[in-house]
Amino acid sequence: MISDSLTAARVQMELSLGFHMIFAAIGIAMPVMMLIAERRWIRDRDRDALALARTWATLAAVTFAIGAVSGTALSFELGLLWPRFMAFAGPLIGPAFALEGYAFFVEAIFLGLYLYGWERLTPRAHWLCGWAVAVSGVMSGVLVLAANAWMQNPVGFRLGPGGTPVDVDAWAVLTNPAWPLMAAHSTLSTYQAVGFAAAGTYAWALWRGGRPAATPYRRLGLAIAMTTASGAAVLQPVLGDLLAKRAYVHQPAKLAAMEGQFVTERRAPLRIGGLPDVERRDTRYALEIPGALSFLAAADVNAEVAGLNQFPRDQWPNVRVAHFSFQIMVGAGMLMLLGAGWYWWTRWRQRASGIDAALPRGLLLVLALCAPLGFIALEAGWVVTEAGRQPWVIYGVMRTADAVTPVADVRGSLALFTSVYAALGMLLIFFLRRLARGGDATAGGH
Repeated sequence: MISDSLTAARVQMELSLGFHMIFAAIGIAMPVMMLIAERRWIRDRDRDALALARTWATLAAVTFAIGAVSGTALSFELGLLWPRFMAFAGPLIGPAFALEGYAFFVEAIFLGLYLYGWERLTPRAHWLCGWAVAVSGVMSGVLVLAANAWMQNPVGFRLGPGGTPVDVDAWAVLTNPAWPLMAAHSTLSTYQAVGFAAAGTYAWALWRGGRPAATPYRRLGLAIAMTTASGAAVLQPVLGDLLAKRAYVHQPAKLAAMEGQFVTERRAPLRIGGLPDVERRDTRYALEIPGALSFLAAADVNAEVAGLNQFPRDQWPNVRVAHFSFQIMVGAGMLMLLGAGWYWWTRWRQRASGIDAALPRGLLLVLALCAPLGFIALEAGWVVTEAGRQPWVIYGVMRTADAVTPVADVRGSLALFTSVYAALGMLLIFFLRRLARGGDATAGGH
């Protein structure tokens, strides 16, 4: 039973963001896949590519609509649950949200043109409308990230005598040095998550067999999805390393919680797995690589890494949540990278031998098992980002407990919004199943 407003408000935001991120990720990444498919249709007149482009465009439209509802609910929740945060941060992050609104409207306009312009626009004009959808979708997500990056690294103001922001420079939010890395990492995570989810779906269909006429359609869908996902899977470790290096300098308590680093030390080990014991201040059962954390954080195996013992106990993040989420994110990312490597190595061998053979069943099964890993990594990464910042809602400036609504009981709001998101989730699953059946039905219709 949730007994206090702070816990209920946090649970509500966690559930809301967890749901909304799924819709937002599909809305950002799916247009890229439909552009690749349509380009193949324009160039080769491949009707399977056309079927894929139409199916993915419909999915993009469905998730855009659902995401609009969930995003609107989130905007209400910010005001209802965190009025003190919004009173402080509104003048600073307002322009970023306003620009995100423009990107949203541009996306809506061109998505409408794309959906209803198949027979009404020239192929080139139609394809360019798809580009507008893809770019505005990315910009919408990137501008929202500007607000979150500001919460991690608050800039553009100084605190006045009463603790209110003065000398506000809202445009400093858009020049925040934390923003580009976070935006790039988050955007690529959507391509990786959606790409592997789609690839796993087509790999599973190929593994099961079925109508022979649908096989080229599924193989093409798998190839496009893996193209979208694989580049992101390769770049993500690089961006993740840069973010960890930034945390080493600017958010050392977050890095310590992520790595289960309780004691400040030189030659700090990189821990794989392990169970953080807060009372004993030790991470038990972890596989430790001596000096590796120091090297990854500061490019020096002898560098000193701050432990949680350097910070007051009431400023520690939830160590177990941050550590486990980080391990899940990294583990899922590595598994996807291995799956992508196996897929492209197999494709290279087949091309080199001049044989257009079916993919090995073992590989198809592995790719099918990889289907949920991108979304698992996406959600786990956001838990790391948000849990690692705690107990601050604005890092070093405002605590989460000081930002919550003074209303004594928000459990009714929690129940209402949870029901809304559960309904939206079921609606998405319903449309995904219908689209999957419809796509297969049109496959091979030459």
